[in-house]
Amino acid sequence: MKRLTGKIAAERIRMAQVPRAPEGIIERIRAIGCDSSMISDAMDHFGIAGTLPASLYRPTIAGAAIVGTATTVRNQMSSAVLTPHERAQTNRNGMAEMEAHNQATEGDILVIDGVEGLSNMGGISSMIAKRHGITGAIVKGGIRDVGHSREIGFPFWSTEISPMTGKWRVDTVEINGPVELHGVGIRPGDIIVADDTGVCVIPPERADDIVSFAEEQHALEVLRIKAIAEGVHVADLPGKAKK
Repeated sequence: MKRLTGKIAAERIRMAQVPRAPEGIIERIRAIGCDSSMISDAMDHFGIAGTLPASLYRPTIAGAAIVGTATTVRNQMSSAVLTPHERAQTNRNGMAEMEAHNQATEGDILVIDGVEGLSNMGGISSMIAKRHGITGAIVKGGIRDVGHSREIGFPFWSTEISPMTGKWRVDTVEINGPVELHGVGIRPGDIIVADDTGVCVIPPERADDIVSFAEEQHALEVLRIKAIAEGVHVADLPGKAKK
């Protein structure tokens, strides 16, 4: 068992071992460019919901494209009677995403069901996350220190950016339990794909079907792009998208 940080009660860590993606799936998604549009189309084909647009979850690093297994965090506004100023004076920090970094496996993506109007994760935390092998974070709510995380190459997809810290205002209530981001349920172990266009959440039990369909569509798209570049008439472009 990993040594805990003590930032959250051990019983609030719902899962010590997060399920891993089926063998080879992560590599196959990387091979088609971690393309959220392609994955979203495949999920539509199988009637599976699970997309979040980049217009809402805005990426902090243009061109970043990642895939990995979800490690989850759930925050809520603190119910403490102390004011944020009083908590700051006594150093009562309720945030515990550091323990999620500690629990994560290399290649994971942090998913935070956070609090709006303030930061749920900042620059030092992103540095620690990167050191632990986390490839990026999806955050419902604010983040801060964007210049710092950009400098170290740690991408966020977040709904807000705010300098106001959550340390004295937020409590982390659960790690590696189910979370929900704007109607999309995410379980620890779900496969996250994120790029400039948005975020997709793939249930691992359907991953092979989804990725196989996306691979077929990617191969067709490669042919179509080549034909367009060569001046082929639009009526003669190869193939058709599957219905």
